[in-house]
Amino acid sequence: MSASKLKPFPAGSVRLLPSEFKRRFELVRTFMMSLANDNLLQNHYLEAGLRPITFERGHKREGETGLPVNRQPFDACHWGWESPTCQLRGHFLGHWLSAAARIYAQNDDVEIKAKADVIVGELALCQAANGGEWAGSIPEKFLQWAAEGRPIWAPHYTLHKTLMGLFDMYAHAGNEQALDIIEKWAPWFTRWTAQFDRATWDQMLDVESGGMLEIWADMYGATGKEQYRDLMTRYEHRHLFEPLRAGEDVLSVKHANTTIPEIQGAARAWEVTWGKKWRETVFAYWQSAVTARGYFATGGQTLGEKWTPPHELAHWLGATNQEHCTVYNMMRLANYLLRWTGDMAYANYWEQNLLNGILAQQHPLTGMVAYYLPLAAGHHKRWGTPTESFWCCHGTLLQAHTQYADNIFFRQDDGVLLSQFVPAIAVWEHNETPIKMELTIDPQITGTHRPESLTLDLRVDTAEPVEFTLRVRRPWWVTGAPQITVDGEDVPAGGTYPGACEVWGEWHHNHMRVVLPKSLLVNLLPDQPDTVAFMDGPVVLAGLTDEGRRLYGDISDPLSMLAPDQERHGPHWTGAWRTVGQDREMRLMPLNEVVDQRYAVYFPIKKK
Repeated sequence: MSASKLKPFPAGSVRLLPSEFKRRFELVRTFMMSLANDNLLQNHYLEAGLRPITFERGHKREGETGLPVNRQPFDACHWGWESPTCQLRGHFLGHWLSAAARIYAQNDDVEIKAKADVIVGELALCQAANGGEWAGSIPEKFLQWAAEGRPIWAPHYTLHKTLMGLFDMYAHAGNEQALDIIEKWAPWFTRWTAQFDRATWDQMLDVESGGMLEIWADMYGATGKEQYRDLMTRYEHRHLFEPLRAGEDVLSVKHANTTIPEIQGAARAWEVTWGKKWRETVFAYWQSAVTARGYFATGGQTLGEKWTPPHELAHWLGATNQEHCTVYNMMRLANYLLRWTGDMAYANYWEQNLLNGILAQQHPLTGMVAYYLPLAAGHHKRWGTPTESFWCCHGTLLQAHTQYADNIFFRQDDGVLLSQFVPAIAVWEHNETPIKMELTIDPQITGTHRPESLTLDLRVDTAEPVEFTLRVRRPWWVTGAPQITVDGEDVPAGGTYPGACEVWGEWHHNHMRVVLPKSLLVNLLPDQPDTVAFMDGPVVLAGLTDEGRRLYGDISDPLSMLAPDQERHGPHWTGAWRTVGQDREMRLMPLNEVVDQRYAVYFPIKKK
């Protein structure tokens, strides 16, 4: 039995080509490699009693503490949420390991794998020093405090990140020691959860439980051991899942990222058990969180990390919209549903959040993350720092930019689907015939004006002629019929697959070109339809202003209000626009290129 209509390509078979996406990926890798192992492990060392931190430099000589030389105090420290005084201390290392495992799996990056393998080895030493089970960066008693109702900050969240990083090191980087650490640690969770009756436990799960359901589903899928199925069942959040399946709105004004990882767990539980309730829970969540609720032009949601009421967005614009973690985790959920159904609506959602969330919330020069993406006028992005922030969003930053390759191409029984327009090379086999496909984006540098299309070039090379169907997502923002040529000959852009263009043929050494027309669009606020955001195809535009601005024109004709501006920068086209026919001129640029400027995304429109 298969849970998926779309199958991901094997690890390492898709590699990024030079583009803005690869550049952002490299920013993350550079940041990851810049962090010292001692600092990444600092809180695990402290919990295991292996290594204290000194806060004054040079006041002790080597060996003076009585510790072995390789366990001397270290006098540098990661601060922010990684501070030894923070209750979430140690969460970041799990994200780091997950991202490192993905980088290795994609690129055979032995340098980052070597660093990650050393870290896993040190976690094993910490586990041994803790008595052979506990491998956490926080004390066991934090969970007991949570059970007693004492104020404590999300211990399950923190512990899950370490478990997740270890599992990904096993699953994607082949590190057996990482699996061994989890196996030795799991009995602690079995004993601890067993002390609570179901009613008490259900109440405890109403407090943030992180992705514990998903990690035990992963472990059950990897090992088939009943102890993990039992833990998976134990972490089912019935107070959330059951009303969701009954069609109730239990999300409005609820902390969003408390629930999304739990639904990812339900998704993984479906894949390893085929239990009908798990699948129904995932679809019910998407219906409530996305379909029946709506989202901003960026594709994101939330204010102050809370879900907005359904289709009430106008009064929820602020400085704390769209927490980065919610963007990343909803994209992961969209990936589950895309694979299961093949429905291009999920791929469109993924793209909208990639361009206007993941890219918009990463500093294009430093690679740092913006926790929130302000959508109210006059605000600006606030960037994290390399060693003094370590918000939860620092962790999802690493994972978001190292998972492009998993979302570009998908295999189907009769061919391949191009889902995302990220330049890459894919190598795979169809009917035992080796195939290489190279996707690039034509910069269309000729001409006198900015091109009104996105043009994809796909080059297909096969060891011998082979028949299959090549499908290309027909994005929601296309404003005309796509134009497709194969080796210069026009081919129909139709087909029977909803939301995609498809071309069947015998492929050998071929060049397929897909032209996707685009234009300036408006995205209306559902509860204030005279207020709009402007989009250049899939990309949200930000007006550079420190105040709200009313524009005059025809909503149905956005070119009555905006015109291209500074179209060319050297050999490249820009994405800049400017207002026309207004009292005061304003420049607009892609939201994902805004760095420190104050800006506005939504504008009230009044007819002249």
